Amino acid sequence: MAQPTSSIRCTDLGFEWPDGRSVLHDFQLVVGPGRTGLIGLNGAGKSTLLRLLAGELAPTAGSIRIGGELGYLPQDLTLDTAQRVDQALGIAAAREALHAIESGDTDERHFTAIGEDWDVEERATATLARLGLGRLGLDRTVGGLSGGEAVLLHLAALLLRRPDVLLLDEPTNNLDRRARGLLYEAVASWPGVMVIVSHDRELLALVDQIADLRDGTVTWYGGNFADYERTVAAQQETAERLVRAAESDVQRQQRDLADARIRLERSASYGKRKSVQRNDPKILAGAFKRRAEETAGRLKGMHTDRLNEAKERLNAAEEAVRDDAEIRIDLPRTAVPEGRTVLSLDGVRLAYGNRVSLEIRGPERIALVGRNGSGKSTLLRTIAGELRPSEGEMTVPVPVRHLPQRLDLLDDLLSVAGNVKLYAPSAGDNAIRARLARFQFRAGRADQQAGTLSGGERFRATLAALLLADPPPQLLLLDEPTNNLDLASVRQLTQALAGYRGALIVASHDLPFLHGIGATRWLELDGGLRPVEPAELI
Repeated sequence: MAQPTSSIRCTDLGFEWPDGRSVLHDFQLVVGPGRTGLIGLNGAGKSTLLRLLAGELAPTAGSIRIGGELGYLPQDLTLDTAQRVDQALGIAAAREALHAIESGDTDERHFTAIGEDWDVEERATATLARLGLGRLGLDRTVGGLSGGEAVLLHLAALLLRRPDVLLLDEPTNNLDRRARGLLYEAVASWPGVMVIVSHDRELLALVDQIADLRDGTVTWYGGNFADYERTVAAQQETAERLVRAAESDVQRQQRDLADARIRLERSASYGKRKSVQRNDPKILAGAFKRRAEETAGRLKGMHTDRLNEAKERLNAAEEAVRDDAEIRIDLPRTAVPEGRTVLSLDGVRLAYGNRVSLEIRGPERIALVGRNGSGKSTLLRTIAGELRPSEGEMTVPVPVRHLPQRLDLLDDLLSVAGNVKLYAPSAGDNAIRARLARFQFRAGRADQQAGTLSGGERFRATLAALLLADPPPQLLLLDEPTNNLDLASVRQLTQALAGYRGALIVASHDLPFLHGIGATRWLELDGGLRPVEPAELI
């Protein structure tokens, strides 16, 4: 149970990588009891911050104070496959001492090892069952666990420890629907300080507040992610309205300045003609000229000041508008006519035993769901031609492209434009760059080497290469596409798919995303393919 003083406090925190890249500078953060969702763009420093809080990284400046015991669930877990389950849970010593006492060994060190935790085995078994791992005995080794099961086992260890402060970094990335539901229940009942880095909207619906890490500063929003979205939408609407008003003001001040210059020039010309007509003495004409120039200077200065102030207001208004670049594309060459067959599987036996039959006609959008290990990735790789079915007939009469989970399709040594050129060799350089601009790779960013891209940029570049390929894909296969994407990148992917007119098969556990792309048919892979309703998956 969390103590009243449980908290996280960062004061003037700074961190930079050995190559000099700065991540945080004079960073301030205070987190108290409750569930906090930490969000931000890829590369904002969310995972780095959690590693600093967990002590895996040392700050280069400032201080971190953790009130209470801390637990940390990292994004990339590694388990020693030779470990027993009780060792992974951190209770092996207490179990050994308990069994020794039960056998009649009353050595004091056994009582010290147990402390007050006499029901450790019962609690461990109950916690495993609560997280869907009841089949795991405490004495079996952890070898053979899936990635999702490893996450749940690590979470079970943390729940048993009952730390005051718990950090979770993308905890649902490798979890199927059932496992996610179990994790959601654990999060919802957590009594202490919790910080969750995630792009999972369902998980973020459970938090008490949102911390948005942007440009090295955290902005706080009360409520869950839906509340955050409503607040930001209202703020952005106001900001955009202020930009439009500021733009109009700048244009008005520019017109006023131009009109003032014309009036002053006409006045000066008129005064000069009158002076000549009156045959004014030179000294008097010079005085008139100086006074006219002073007046003109004051008026021009006044209008110039007003214009500069209007420009400053415009700059301030524009800074308040978020630059989470959107992808707006139209891909008419990917269009598939209604009724045209794009995929036919007849009794196809996959490499790992599933037998499936499926027919897709027209621009259908198939949501492919199923537990981890059910064979979803195998099915997509088979359709893509990367694996051969052992039985049955498969026909794919249209161009097909496959976006795997690993995002390993790009040549790291080539530029973004160079990679797209590999997929569309007949396209000219100008055409490639024009198309890439719609994926937010403008000017020099199209020349950036693929190996230097951030996670979100790499995803966009890979998606661009596939969608801009020649011939364009009329069947697109996506395997867990939202894993490791920030929320802005998920939105960009949804926007990009809105312009895709072909057939889609998307394997995902992310129900909001599947709804967002307009899935027209939901299929669950479990030995074979069976239609399901989305409501069955909640």
